[in-house]
Parts: sequence; C-alpha cells; structure tokens
Amino acid sequence: MTEWTEPAERVSSPTFSRRILSEVLLRWGARLGLAWIGLLTLIAVFAPLLANSHPLLLRTAEGWSSPMLRFLGPADATLLGAFALAVLLRLLPGRPLARFLGWLAGLGILAAVSFALISPPSLVVFEQYREAQAEGAYLQVIRAPIPYSAKDYLRDFANTGLEPPRGSGDDRRHWFGTDENGADVLSRMIHATRIALSIGFIATGIALMIGIVLGGLMGYFSGIVDMLGMRLVEIFEAIPTLFLLLTFVAFFGRSLYLMMLIIGLTSWSGYARYVRAEFLRLRQQDFVQGAIASGLSLRSILFRHMLPNGMAPILVAASFGVASAILAEATLSFLGLGLVDDPSWGQTLNQAVQSSTFNWWLAAFPGGAIFLTVFAYNLIGEALRDAVDPHAQSGKAAVATKGAD
Repeated sequence: MTEWTEPAERVSSPTFSRRILSEVLLRWGARLGLAWIGLLTLIAVFAPLLANSHPLLLRTAEGWSSPMLRFLGPADATLLGAFALAVLLRLLPGRPLARFLGWLAGLGILAAVSFALISPPSLVVFEQYREAQAEGAYLQVIRAPIPYSAKDYLRDFANTGLEPPRGSGDDRRHWFGTDENGADVLSRMIHATRIALSIGFIATGIALMIGIVLGGLMGYFSGIVDMLGMRLVEIFEAIPTLFLLLTFVAFFGRSLYLMMLIIGLTSWSGYARYVRAEFLRLRQQDFVQGAIASGLSLRSILFRHMLPNGMAPILVAASFGVASAILAEATLSFLGLGLVDDPSWGQTLNQAVQSSTFNWWLAAFPGGAIFLTVFAYNLIGEALRDAVDPHAQSGKAAVATKGAD
C-alpha cells in the first residue's frame, strides 16, 4: 500500500507582459533608454522646483512665504498632482490595469480642476526678487538650483556667455549659457522637456486609439469592412505630416494642442495595419471561437480577448512613433514655425543658426537632448522587438545549445 503524499505547490508561471518586461530589462540598451526617459519625466514634473526665478522660500520680517507656489500654473499643478497620485496608487494594492485606469481618471479630474481654478498672472516681473535681495529686504532666501525661469529674459544684460549678467545682483553662473534674449538655456531646456514628452505621448496615444479601433474592426470582420478600411489607410498614408503641420500653422496659428492632434490623426495608419494583421491571425484561434460561441459582446471579444494577445508589435511601433512625434515638433520649431514663447529644443536650435555668429551652446545642448531622447526610444523599441520576436528567441536558444555542446 503506497503512502499518500501531499501534492507539491503549484508554481505560477509569469504572465506574458511580465515575461516580455523581464526580457526587455535584460538588455543594456533598454535599461539606458528607460533610465533616460525616466530622468526626463522627473525633470518635466519637477521643473518649477529645478529652474525658477521665483524663490522657493522667502523669510522677511513678516515671516515665511513661497512665491514659487503662488505663481504655479495649471500645468505645473496638474503634473505635480499626477505624480503624487501615481505614487499613492503604486503603494495601494490592486491590479496594475485598474491602478492605471484610476490614475488616468484622476489625471483628467486634476487637469480640469487646475485649468478651471488657476489663472496664471498676465505680467510677472522676475527682476523684483533680485533687486530686493540686493537691497537686503530678505532675511533668508532659498532658491531653485537654476535660479532663472524659462521666460526670464535678461534683455538689459543680454549675454551669450556662461557668466552671470553684469549688474544683475546675482553671482550664479549660466551653466549652458544664455540665448539671444538673455534667457538661461538650461532653464529653457528643463521646461522644454514637458513639450517634448507631452507631444510624443499624447500624439502617439491619439494615433493608437484610432489605429486599434479601426484595425481591430478591419481584422475581425474582413470583407467589405476590410476593403473600405484599407482604402482609408492608404489615403491617410499619402498625407505628408510635416506639410500638413506647416499649412495648419500658417492658417490657424501656433498651438501645441493642434500639433498633437494633427500628428495623431495622420500617424494612425501604421498601427491600424499592425492590429489588422494580428486580428486576422487571431480570429481563427480556438479561444476566439470559444468566446464567440459563448455569446460574448463584440467589445469583449475585440478588446478583452483579442487585443491583449496582439499588443506586442503595437508597443514596438508605438515606441518609434513617440520618437517620430518629438522629431516632428523639433523640426517645426527649428523652421521657426513652432510655439512662440514657450521653450522648445527645436526653437533653441533655430536661435543657433539665426544669430549673426554661430553660438555652439545653442546647438550642442538642445541637439544632444533631441538625439538622446530619440535614441532612447529607438533602443526601447529594438529591445521590445527582440523580446516579442519568437524567431529571435529560438535563434538565441539554438546558439546557446550549440555552445553548450
């Protein structure tokens, strides 16, 4: 008689997304790319604390005050609140998707409240703090590491070197120099990370939503729906994004939101092709046929069962799409058709070639930031493509087996 033994504990296998993430993080290129994007994200969120002409804290005879908080704009409040909400949701238990959807909902509420309640002042005099400090009106001043705002134009002391402007009452250096208006280049680059990241993520998000919906419908239904959808894809692929941007800027003015919308509306065709191909492959799989036989709704079949199994190539394309959107905005700003007063990397590059003498710091620092950001997204995309490619995985396994023999 055999003795009964307890069954061994069932070892849970990692999910597909966790396996892909672990394989991506094994590559040094992806690690460096993610580290750079993470650094830019932190810089964009905490830009008012890093570069600001308004002192972080002031102590006068009346007590302590914070001019920085008083002059926060709606975008500043939204980003800081979104970061705090992300940290809070990360500490709470729950599924990652539920936490992400909760964060998106909180972000929308924060943005609506901030833009409705906070109205930035129309006129800000940055020189008042430096003059008052030089006169000894403050008992104690705590400034940001870069004590210059992006729109703090020291035109009366315009200086393209690295030394502080004469007569400004400030002994701090301009580490990346100043532009033709006397604004600190490092401060403008810090605040320009917001434009670079926001136009990349939002424009790619718009393109992803359109491409996933239309591509999913084309791949699932095929037939006449597929034929009409592919004709629409071919029409949008024939539209040159840059020339369309130039046309809209010429007629409707310079707007960041308009740029995001145009880039998103003209770059969804590639994602639709990827989703269509994946859905054509998955529609005959047993789990999809079982979902159809169970009477599930079309939305559940498309976006709950089929889409998660076809997201891998879409994520690879999205990483390259973010880089393309950043390059499009930088190109438009370099041509002098970008945002007028808001800082941008491409705008600083434009100043480097427009001035009478070539100022190398106006070209090297923003150009290096654009290169590193686009390169980081390309590294992440390459790592994702290798991680989701079964042929690459089988080839590595064969090489490892041959080496072991």
